[in-house]
Amino acid sequence: MPEDPRTPPDADVAPVGTGATSATGAAPVPDTVYLLPLRRAAVDPEELAELASYLRDLARHLPVVVADGSPPEVRQWHAAAWGARVRSLAVPDVPAGANGKVVGVRAALAATTEPRVVVADDDVRYDVATLRRVATALDHADLVEPQNVFVPSPWHARWDTARTLVNRAFCHDYAGTVAFRRTALGDDAYDAGVLFENLELERTVLARGGRVEHVPDVVVPRRPPSARRFAEQRVRQAYDSFAQPPRLLAELALAPLLVAAAAAAAAPRAGARRGGRAVLGALLGGAVVAAEVGRRRAGGTTHYPPTATLWAPAWLLERAVSVWVAVGWWLSGGVPYAGTRLRRAAHSVRDLRAREAIRAAHGTGPGAADGDPAAGDVSPGALPRTDPTP
Repeated sequence: MPEDPRTPPDADVAPVGTGATSATGAAPVPDTVYLLPLRRAAVDPEELAELASYLRDLARHLPVVVADGSPPEVRQWHAAAWGARVRSLAVPDVPAGANGKVVGVRAALAATTEPRVVVADDDVRYDVATLRRVATALDHADLVEPQNVFVPSPWHARWDTARTLVNRAFCHDYAGTVAFRRTALGDDAYDAGVLFENLELERTVLARGGRVEHVPDVVVPRRPPSARRFAEQRVRQAYDSFAQPPRLLAELALAPLLVAAAAAAAAPRAGARRGGRAVLGALLGGAVVAAEVGRRRAGGTTHYPPTATLWAPAWLLERAVSVWVAVGWWLSGGVPYAGTRLRRAAHSVRDLRAREAIRAAHGTGPGAADGDPAAGDVSPGALPRTDPTP
């Protein structure tokens, strides 16, 4: 591979592979394909080398497909880096108002046949044993979602880990990876016109009668983002709450409560000061307690550093502000995302079940309502929306 990343290699340097076997000739993770949606505007040699090493190793154990929506010259560099064992699939241009990650997954689903599918972001780092555990869990579920932990864990990763731990305390966190049975989705896959794609995928499986299992004791490492990328993600993560109205309402109440409590804590009356400080202590201290509960759940102390719980107040204050910024984005037409805007976080299960009912009533085949899954056609007007939640 040439040393100058500005000069792409010839396309034939890395022939495309389609499958993988171990040194013994048997696939350790049978009947499973690993899909990685990817889109990069330019080549980062250091990041590319690390990702390529990971993918080449993984491809010794199961088929690996990269759905690459990068510009052609960047895609050539990617394919050359991970070589013939990894299949590199060109992804069509993403339509306006569509999530490029979903478009990539849908294109890869249309180009593969394995009955079990693992989808992972480019920062997720499975080992083979964990990958096998996730795939095996599909023996009794249609969709399985593990948890993530940042490795290494710089300060901003611990800040974001506090969010993960609070989520684990109350329910579960949504990871950057998910596994599902191909039959749980059908040929039409899931809607690309949403921001919170993992929740949309999960709800689509539920709407079609599938079984979803969250496995909080299966923890998959992921590489932390840069501090700049972390900052860029704050409001977008808050926007996901639009898909969960009770959570959204609770988060919208945080800023007024915190402001009122801070004002009371600075009031001249001693009683008001005590009350304000008590509320502040309950909110900020409660966040720490919740994070620690989440850390202790399902063996989490093995994976999550104890200092991550101390970042929970910082995350709470961040979310109190960022959720209101997200409201502003919603009012202005949606969250900016990869050159487009996405207004809907995810559809409700009710809405998705209504779509399924319409398909059944009209006798439409898979994909008839949502257009071409490989092209990422979300056809927003094809079916009525019954869920008023954005």
